Amino acid sequence: MEITAEHWLVLAIVILFTLWGVAIFCFGRISVKHIENEMAKEGKLPPEWDKGIGARLAAYSSVNLFPNINRHASLIDVESTKRYGRKIDWYLAFFVKATFYVLVLMAVLALMRWSASLFQIIVLQ
Repeated sequence: MEITAEHWLVLAIVILFTLWGVAIFCFGRISVKHIENEMAKEGKLPPEWDKGIGARLAAYSSVNLFPNINRHASLIDVESTKRYGRKIDWYLAFFVKATFYVLVLMAVLALMRWSASLFQIIVLQ
């Protein structure tokens, strides 16, 4: 069996999806847990609306990765997140964002590669 570019693309997407899942798991277990434990010591609780959704993970990673951006409206307490962010939190936030953006890029490449042939198969038959 010959390994083609399509096989490599699918393999890259599967590996990136797995890495993104590992990144989200590690960021949630290490960084978010640390930040929220430190905030709980001050009496600040995590947002009630985010129980089980996980939207605050993206907000925490954005604040950790880009702390100097002015945010007028945020889902989380930005100042506390900046105050309790550690260097490892920055690396984990970078890992989450980088794997997600590369995964999206690979998915777009796959869509561009197969969209023309799928269009021909579905519409022109």
